[in-house]
Amino acid sequence: MRLITIALAAISVQVMLSGCAVTPDTPHVSHVSFEAEEASILAVLKQQDVSWNAGDIDGFMASYQNSPDLRFASGGTVTRGWAATNERYHARYNSPAKMGRLTTHDQEVVLLAPDAAVVHGRWKLERTGDTPSGLYTLVMRKFGDDWRIVSDTTTSAD
Repeated sequence: MRLITIALAAISVQVMLSGCAVTPDTPHVSHVSFEAEEASILAVLKQQDVSWNAGDIDGFMASYQNSPDLRFASGGTVTRGWAATNERYHARYNSPAKMGRLTTHDQEVVLLAPDAAVVHGRWKLERTGDTPSGLYTLVMRKFGDDWRIVSDTTTSAD
């Protein structure tokens, strides 16, 4: 009896873990199109690049959840809330020279649920005199039809 209980527990854990991420080869989640959700998420991130490179921090910030619950971690500090994160960006990148040209690439989207995803990627700023770069990890949630960043951890490779 104990062996059957252990076997059933192992099967239950395996079933729970198999449903943790939605990938293109996840057959049991037919109501979610990984490709469509990935394309929507990547479009949000592409728009961030476009806004940044146009000098539009407010447009860049439109991709973040406008909430006091937003979490932004970078440079060893954590900023909480959309307003504080927006203020941080405006203070730190207050000129086109400081903003430079942003390129993000190597995005890996992991769809955790129909309304939740993690995105890993690389970023690079090209500015006169330096080219900082690094990695980022985003937690994104879907609100209605719109994907928004709810947590951003950005690291510098420099």
